[in-house]
Amino acid sequence: MNISGKRGISYFNFRKIAAAETYTQFEDRPAWDEVEVIANQYLERYLTGKIDRLEVVYTKFLSMAKQVVVHETLLPLSEIGGEADQGTKAKGNAEEGGEEGTHAVADYDFLPSAESILTEVAPASFKIKLFKCFLDAAVSEQIARMVAMKAATENADSMIQVLTMAVNRSRQSQITGELTELIGGVEALK
Repeated sequence: MNISGKRGISYFNFRKIAAAETYTQFEDRPAWDEVEVIANQYLERYLTGKIDRLEVVYTKFLSMAKQVVVHETLLPLSEIGGEADQGTKAKGNAEEGGEEGTHAVADYDFLPSAESILTEVAPASFKIKLFKCFLDAAVSEQIARMVAMKAATENADSMIQVLTMAVNRSRQSQITGELTELIGGVEALK
């Protein structure tokens, strides 16, 4: 298990779960170059069979008030196409004399070849998905910080108002007491 971020690292350390690798270089803005290095490592491990899948868990920003935890499998990439690539069965209408049979899938020419396109597109797609995970986590963290700071500021403003009123009342009581003593002293001298 690899962990990115100080909070995640401390969470797993507290539970005494060891991490294979940790990444702390992604503060506010993950850089494409840094994520690409990690993505290349995962691709190499996947292609050599050291790992059979890559799953990521991160927080995703939905709105100012809501961020959700997302669990996503990035490797292996989901299949492109599906059954349509295998050919389709078609049933003819019996009234029209149609027969059951198979229809061949259209054959397309790719320049460059389909294999070369896939060897470039699939890794690029994986890298982009991994980078998106890092960006979503960074945005989510920044929004959570912003909301926390706004709540702290509003709480501080409220405390300032309450304390200002308490100080003013105390000062007013003190002034009133001094005036009462002065008036009492003047009355005593008469």
